[in-house]
Amino acid sequence: MKMTITENVQRLRAGIPPQVDLVAAAKTRTPDEVREVIAAGVRVIGENYVQEAERIQAALGQMAREVRWHMIGHLQRNKVRSAVELFDMIETVDSDRLAREIDKRCRSLGKIMPILVEINSGREPQKTGVMPEEAVDLIRKISSLDSIKVMGLMTMGPRFGNPEDSRPTFQVTRELFEQIRSLSLARVDCRHLSMGMTNSYRIAIEEGSTMVRVGTAIFGAREKENR
Repeated sequence: MKMTITENVQRLRAGIPPQVDLVAAAKTRTPDEVREVIAAGVRVIGENYVQEAERIQAALGQMAREVRWHMIGHLQRNKVRSAVELFDMIETVDSDRLAREIDKRCRSLGKIMPILVEINSGREPQKTGVMPEEAVDLIRKISSLDSIKVMGLMTMGPRFGNPEDSRPTFQVTRELFEQIRSLSLARVDCRHLSMGMTNSYRIAIEEGSTMVRVGTAIFGAREKENR
């Protein structure tokens, strides 16, 4: 029998250490599905697209204010103005240009935006993210911006296949995380290591993840994935 969203959340939380944040990856999900997730106790909602976040938050009304909203998809610079109003954290910063645009828009709002720097730890050309060897220089540049605070790192890892295949990418990101934390840079507070999705969150937690972004294991497979 198919489990409900509430049952899925309960099962996941039972298997995830309490210090690990569960981010419900709500890409393409309906307001009713997100509403059930929030009612089940999830306190962080991840969205891939600015337009979807705007639509879902409007549909939820007051309930949208009960949770934190994370941008977990690639953010285009022309969407930054809206993004900084909608989100409480942007997990996918991967360039100085994007960081400066976020800083500029936040400065006009009097807001400081917590961000994670996205690492392309698998060196996959089709994915966004800064290469591991370029991350420290990027974070040094970002740390000079007044309206941004680097709170850690994020990486994608393989979405499908053997979960063990994702372990090396998580190890690379964790080692980089520890290196950056040891530098004691201004406006850099490495608290969050966002790694792992439905297929790989258990491996990610073993490798030090403090934040997992789970969609299918909460909401069920999307229609295209069922075909």
